[in-house]
Amino acid sequence: MERPVKSVAVIGAGITGLTAAFYLQRAGVPVTVFEAGDRVGGAIRSRRENGYLAESGPNTILETSPVITQLVSDAGLERRRLEPDPKSEARYLVRYGRPIAMPGSPVGFLTTRLFTIGAKLAVLREPFVPARRDGDEESIAAFVTRRLGREFLDHAIDAMVAGVYAGDPAKLSVRQAFPKLAALESSYGSLIKGQLLGARERRKRGEVAKDRAPKFSFDEGLQVLPDRLHQLLGDSVVLNTFVNEIKKSGNSWTITSSCHGESMISDHSAVIYAGTAHALAGLDVKLEEGEKLDLTPFSEIRHPPVASVVLGYRRKDVAHPCQGFGALIPKVEGFGILGTIFSSSLFPNRTPAGHLTLTSYVGGERHPDLAALPEEQLFELTHRDLARLLGIKGEPTFRSLARYPKAIPQYNLGFGRYRELMTAIEARTATLFFAGHYRDGISLGDSIVSGRNIVDRVVKALDSVHSLRP
Repeated sequence: MERPVKSVAVIGAGITGLTAAFYLQRAGVPVTVFEAGDRVGGAIRSRRENGYLAESGPNTILETSPVITQLVSDAGLERRRLEPDPKSEARYLVRYGRPIAMPGSPVGFLTTRLFTIGAKLAVLREPFVPARRDGDEESIAAFVTRRLGREFLDHAIDAMVAGVYAGDPAKLSVRQAFPKLAALESSYGSLIKGQLLGARERRKRGEVAKDRAPKFSFDEGLQVLPDRLHQLLGDSVVLNTFVNEIKKSGNSWTITSSCHGESMISDHSAVIYAGTAHALAGLDVKLEEGEKLDLTPFSEIRHPPVASVVLGYRRKDVAHPCQGFGALIPKVEGFGILGTIFSSSLFPNRTPAGHLTLTSYVGGERHPDLAALPEEQLFELTHRDLARLLGIKGEPTFRSLARYPKAIPQYNLGFGRYRELMTAIEARTATLFFAGHYRDGISLGDSIVSGRNIVDRVVKALDSVHSLRP
């Protein structure tokens, strides 16, 4: 198939933009990736220092789709892939001020100390709770309370929402933020029935539920993946380059950008925006006859601040075995941190011998002010909470901090209107596309799938607009 000479512009060199550019290039479509920062990978940040490996963003990739497996293979990274330690499957919830292992079976649920008899009975009654059919949008808090009861919300779902979104379950839309939960009730009338009866359909689609999906990383952390894609894309990625204006002219787009104060103009056959929603709101996009596209509604999308605090300790100074994925903390427990990942228990070579690494998150919608504390206060807060939770006696032997002033986009009530606006803009312009965690799901796996899926749409649009034929 003949391809347009003009490249497709990809704005943003996070994992979505890199994935899209990589597969466009493999399809014979030239690409130019514009990245305002001095590195690729976005929130993915892996740093090796003094034998410690600090992951300041995501710690693992959940293999929820064959698209993710294929990307690792196509990028030639299969030999660098790391599977987690089998002992890391255990997950903890904090109750009564200490981590308690989450049950892994129905019998375990009935005997766990995490929930009272009343909460357990509420879960057992869930299949008999009538499904809501009025079509009104509902928060995750209202949804869970209605189907599983208040205790399950306060002591389980609140912690899970903090761990995934750093969000507020009273604000997050179950339809937008957890669409599969809403679909289970809609299709099966019950979450429990849906989990059992829907398993076969998920297998047919090649999908795996996130709570059961295999997780993995790489020998030098997740940064290996964006760095490898950058290497394969070569000079197609331009760093330290800020996009100032995008202007449509016929079937082309003219991009005005700047790098170290020098202005540049380039023409492109299509544009994929794979940056952040808050940056999108300020993007200057002009259509024919100088009409400016109004993107200001995207500034309304909430992004709470989050600080990632990585601390290392001597193994002998920590009473808790820290064998497992980590611990999530409900708001009612009164801690400053949202939760902690037992990083060095997940994968080998993450810490010096005789030590361990713990990655904790501070801020979010629960405590946004804490994310802005001075560095020493953040370290002290995190250490104090970990000492209380895990029985730590000694001082940290390693410290690392990364701040995200606008971290995770919140799929709150009413978020659907932003998705509808993006769809309408795409339909109107034909060759301007939106992909990434502000649209297609916030997990690392969601972002990879988003980047891969947008490629097929772009190629189809180029075929149509430029009248290409095989």
